[in-house]
Amino acid sequence: MKLKNGSIAISIVHVLFGLVALAMLLPLLLVVAVSLSDENAVVKYGYRFIPEQFSLKGYQVVFHNPGILVSAYSITLIVTIAGTLVSLLFTAMVAYVMSRKDYRYRKATTFFVVFTMLFNGGLVPFYILIVKYLHMKDTMWVLILPYLINPFYVMIMKGFLDRMPTEIIESAKMDGAGEYRSFFTIVLPLSTPALATVGLFISFVYWNDWWLGLLFVDNEKLVPLQLLLYRTMNSIEFYATNSQYLSGNVDISQFPSLTTRMALAVLGAGPMLFIFPFFQRYFVKGLTVGSLKE
Repeated sequence: MKLKNGSIAISIVHVLFGLVALAMLLPLLLVVAVSLSDENAVVKYGYRFIPEQFSLKGYQVVFHNPGILVSAYSITLIVTIAGTLVSLLFTAMVAYVMSRKDYRYRKATTFFVVFTMLFNGGLVPFYILIVKYLHMKDTMWVLILPYLINPFYVMIMKGFLDRMPTEIIESAKMDGAGEYRSFFTIVLPLSTPALATVGLFISFVYWNDWWLGLLFVDNEKLVPLQLLLYRTMNSIEFYATNSQYLSGNVDISQFPSLTTRMALAVLGAGPMLFIFPFFQRYFVKGLTVGSLKE
């Protein structure tokens, strides 16, 4: 009887998680289907998972000026790769110091990191710091440095390193290894699950960011992908609702605004969907083993 009840409970859990997976997957499939649909068919029949009439006009509009799109993709790729690697290194270094039992100011440092999760200086001081003192406006660094250290990710990494046996570090010291060698040759390789999980979170932050570009980037050559998509969607929405500002014989009703927006969404999210499966095997382990503990 117990076995039967346990099987029913497991089946219910599987069904619930299947429904959650469908709730996440179906909107994505709908976005892809609409991006491949004809604009008139979408207006007439509404959003459908199977396009009534296949069309690539939305993507043709997006790729009308491919040079700008390629430049934005390049900037986002560079910022995401460089920012993730450097941020992951700094996050691991801070978390490792906080996890060391022989560190005298361990609790004080932990309190300082957690305190920054609750309070910040505000937008105006942040803008003044970046522009007036650090002089990073219209540079690649302004898209990387502000996100280098995230206290939440530091605490996740610290929770993982707290469970690492100190005897490993002590034995390395007995063999003549210094702090840096112990960290790079022992601690980091053993922290692969946590590094993969935190690195995935950090890469999402850099890839999806448009706020820093909106604030600090005026140079068109440094515009990241998400900011380009944000500007494009705003322009589409503006002209779709204010056609009187268009000069000449431009028929805005023929412009594929709905399908173009969906095409932009696919182009913005698509690459990260292909990256996620490579980190999936580390994802659950990194979250569970890295649970907060003090």
